[in-house]
Amino acid sequence: MTELVPIHSPPVLLFRKRYEVAKRIMDLTLVILALPALLVIMALVALAIWIDDPGPIFFVQMRTGKGGRRFPMYKFRTMVKDAEEKKKELAHLNELTWPDFKITNDPRITRVGRILRKTSLDELPQVFNVLKGDMSLVGPRPTSFDSSTYSLWHTERLEVLPGITGLWQVSGRSSLDFDERLRLDIEYIERRSLWLDIQILFRTVAAVFTQRGAY
Repeated sequence: MTELVPIHSPPVLLFRKRYEVAKRIMDLTLVILALPALLVIMALVALAIWIDDPGPIFFVQMRTGKGGRRFPMYKFRTMVKDAEEKKKELAHLNELTWPDFKITNDPRITRVGRILRKTSLDELPQVFNVLKGDMSLVGPRPTSFDSSTYSLWHTERLEVLPGITGLWQVSGRSSLDFDERLRLDIEYIERRSLWLDIQILFRTVAAVFTQRGAY
């Protein structure tokens, strides 16, 4: 009788543990080295946001992370102060499958907000999520909706820390539905390695400078 082999054998678990430790070291090293320059950029962005539309500088939203744990994710505010209230009024214009929400030329976005989104500068405060350990530089994007809304096969994305950037962000496609993004997230999870993370980081920088991709 053929002996059944466990899905996650000890060598695989050991490799993944070593990878996770090495990835955490890489995340902290890169963020700490870049932090002095990032703080200057963030101060200038904060000033621009305040001048354009006085009010909160940051937008804090609860997101779903590893293991389904909810955590506050930080972004620069790119929309008017009452954007969440206006979301219900614009629901009929949603271009994606609910609970995803996207409108081309969303009227809630401020002038500075459009620039921040186009350059992905609105994502910079998430380096503090990386420092806290809620996120990694590379991984699936954390969803705003709770994991209770996931289908069973969606839950594979909860095996790893969510990231600021990931495989689907550098694929050049910005209007993927949740299921389509999930397939790329799962592809990343099954192939994950430090070398793949480094490739995605370099491709992210290139995508930002060429204003290509999904952010």
